[in-house]
Amino acid sequence: MKDLKDRFLGYVKVNTKSDENTRVTPSTKGQLEFGKILAEELKAIGVQNVVISEHGYVYGVVPSNMDKKVPTIGFIAHMDTSPDMSGENVKPQVIENYNGEDVVLNKDLGIVLSTSKFPELKDLKGKTIITTDGTTLLGADDKAGVAEIMTAVEYLINNPEIKHGDIKIAFTPDEEIGEGADHFDVELFAADFAYTVDGGTEGELEYENFNAGSAKVTIHGTNVHPGSAKNKMVNSMLIANEFISMLPANETPQTTEGYEGFYHLTDINGEVEKTTLSYIIRDFFEDSFKKRMEAVKSVEDKLNEKYGQGTVDVVLKEQYRNMKEKVEPVIHIVDTAKKAMEDAGVVPTIVPIRGGTDGARLSFMGLPTPNLFTGGGNFHGKYEYACLDTMKKSVEVILNIVKAYSEK
Repeated sequence: MKDLKDRFLGYVKVNTKSDENTRVTPSTKGQLEFGKILAEELKAIGVQNVVISEHGYVYGVVPSNMDKKVPTIGFIAHMDTSPDMSGENVKPQVIENYNGEDVVLNKDLGIVLSTSKFPELKDLKGKTIITTDGTTLLGADDKAGVAEIMTAVEYLINNPEIKHGDIKIAFTPDEEIGEGADHFDVELFAADFAYTVDGGTEGELEYENFNAGSAKVTIHGTNVHPGSAKNKMVNSMLIANEFISMLPANETPQTTEGYEGFYHLTDINGEVEKTTLSYIIRDFFEDSFKKRMEAVKSVEDKLNEKYGQGTVDVVLKEQYRNMKEKVEPVIHIVDTAKKAMEDAGVVPTIVPIRGGTDGARLSFMGLPTPNLFTGGGNFHGKYEYACLDTMKKSVEVILNIVKAYSEK
């Protein structure tokens, strides 16, 4: 428990915020620095064949200690943290025997982690939680997963009586900007299947995720002096407002749940002459995902018909797809994880991911990869936290999965 906590507290202090604008991999120097730290730690605990690729991916192997062939299992976590909030100068706060009440994150700034806003906190009463100081994110997404994999691997190496096949480890950059699998070497990794350790609350087990796309919308206007603008000015910001209003107002992240998809406006930047909109588009079902992508293009067509061709330009991009179709043929990897949770005293909750993980794309690259919980919550913002007790359960689940396949 102490090793797990100390690892995590050390990891979150390294600024690994990713940046989609740099167009290099890894997208920030902090990730490469963190990768070097992790590579040295893997070597120090006895992991073999540790390498860092030119793009900052860290790989390692714990060789089999068995005289029979069993599946090669991979465990994967990502090193970067979300660009949505600062990851610099993180000051984690450890609260032991949490009382289940509001937590004052920052008295001076009046920032409170409230149980009325986040009622799930009450379920953590009596446990150890780790929070931010209210000025940064924490980084549990996904440094909790990194710490859990590292701790489980060290335990296996220090306890050779636990039989296992080859165990592959990978720590990836740029997952938060949708590029975590871009340069992942599936052939080098050479696992039969893998698990990302990148989920949330205790018991989460996920093998369904959104089909995901993006839309970059550019709207061109014409600027002239407002005193003589009649029938001449074209205000791109007003057309942008029209564009936004033509997509369903009740199909946004704040109005949907479960298997419901959405359109999410993530960025707007404009002036009279030019306005840009950035959307992400999400849906669990292939047919309705395609319809959503087509709906955005139809708005482009309608506005160009109204204001003239070339006024609105939409560039659509498919980001990742629902891994379910690739995992179901090897559903034993989900069933084994479910049993591993039960053996650790955890109640499995199989839920669809209202987002994506590296595992979604890796599954389509030939490496079926469902997702395990980490014990974190409220990711990507100042109210992020991690439960140390749940993190320990995650380590147990990893070990139980390894044991299960050694016995098959």
